[in-house]
Amino acid sequence: MLWSLGVTAVGLLAWTVAGLWIKRGVEEPAFEVLAREGDVEVRRYAPTIVAVTLVPGDRDAALSEGFRRLAGYIFGKNRSKEKIAMTAPVSATRSEKIAMTAPVSASPVGEGTYRVTFTMPPGSTLEALPEPEDARVVLEAVPSRDVAAVRFSGWVRTASIEEHSAELVAWAQRAGREVDGSPTLAQYDPPFMMPLLRRNEILLTLR
Repeated sequence: MLWSLGVTAVGLLAWTVAGLWIKRGVEEPAFEVLAREGDVEVRRYAPTIVAVTLVPGDRDAALSEGFRRLAGYIFGKNRSKEKIAMTAPVSATRSEKIAMTAPVSASPVGEGTYRVTFTMPPGSTLEALPEPEDARVVLEAVPSRDVAAVRFSGWVRTASIEEHSAELVAWAQRAGREVDGSPTLAQYDPPFMMPLLRRNEILLTLR
């Protein structure tokens, strides 16, 4: 029994260390925190460049295909054969508006078209970044913006996405803030990161 527990403990430790090792040095978009209200954090993000691809299908399939396309770009599938540093998070937004009406609800997660993005490293410019070979991958400049965010851990499930999306929409209604577009799922960790240590967020752009 003790031997089995020891093996389990070592396995969990190795799992945790592997996830943290992969994450070391991975940069994230710069932002400042403007306000906090309960679980909701209002942030102001600096301008960034993102690589974007649109993928039809359900969320999991779209994320998988979108990640493959964008990873191909940063790992050298571009006109210059240049490798680009990996950043976090990987983000996915369903291409559908959410009406600000009662009752409060988030858009359902199912079949649709998803906008999957990688943020390019700080200091990147459209002029300096290599052109993608895959025509389905495009580069876009994203201006400074205010975003409401709520963070959660664990595996990403449809129920958790809907719950936290509804939480943000309800907060925006109470605060009298207009929103721009649908909630975005942002995932910051490699797939094998221990669930309790995983960082996931739902982001909602504010006008």
